[in-house]
Amino acid sequence: MPVSEVNILKEETLGQLAAKDLRKVVIFRKYGLDFCCGGKKTVKEACAEKGLDIATVELELQMADKTPVTMALPYDDWDIDFLADYIVNTHHTYVKKTLPELRFFATKVARAHEARHPELSAIQHLVEVINTELLAHMIKEERVLFPYIKELVWAAKNPQIPLPATHFGTIQNPICTMEMEHESAGEVLLEIRKLSNDFSLPQNACGSYSVLYRMLSEFESDLHIHIHLENNILFPKALAIEKELIS
Repeated sequence: MPVSEVNILKEETLGQLAAKDLRKVVIFRKYGLDFCCGGKKTVKEACAEKGLDIATVELELQMADKTPVTMALPYDDWDIDFLADYIVNTHHTYVKKTLPELRFFATKVARAHEARHPELSAIQHLVEVINTELLAHMIKEERVLFPYIKELVWAAKNPQIPLPATHFGTIQNPICTMEMEHESAGEVLLEIRKLSNDFSLPQNACGSYSVLYRMLSEFESDLHIHIHLENNILFPKALAIEKELIS
């Protein structure tokens, strides 16, 4: 790999790399590198924290560029008002649709198997935590933050229209709150992954047990992309637009 490419990988953050090319997310997941909540760390920093061989990770990231792109959406090229709508229509809708089923199976499996697998009670409790946290979180985004982001875009396209007054001051304030809540949700899902031994089913697991772990794994994957789109693309661009408008 050319030295310049190695330096780029070392210096760019996980979030920046994922924003440019989601094919690299496969490598981040393989090595347990947090590209959403921990997306502000460089590859070098993230590998050092995990005790990983950075040369190996960099090589695989570089090889990911040669993987055929399938249905890669150009998130980083979209206007952020469109991206905000996409997040609501795709990821918020998925969360709202999936959480009732996830809660149902978490409760059912815990009741049936917690005597032999006490971790299921803890998982069921954490599913309830994530349900409460995410539903409240999405309401704040849909009613406050995302509408203001759309107003920023409108003001940027129409300089004669002043920005409306807000009760939260600069957009940095709600964004900081959203990022902290993202981190909390990420920690809950990480704890679920640990409790389930990376969603490993015990021998003779029933169908409901299998469905629960599959749903948890899919929910985690979707939330990683969901948070990535906000933390690494939507929020930085909204901050930049506001800064330009008030400067």
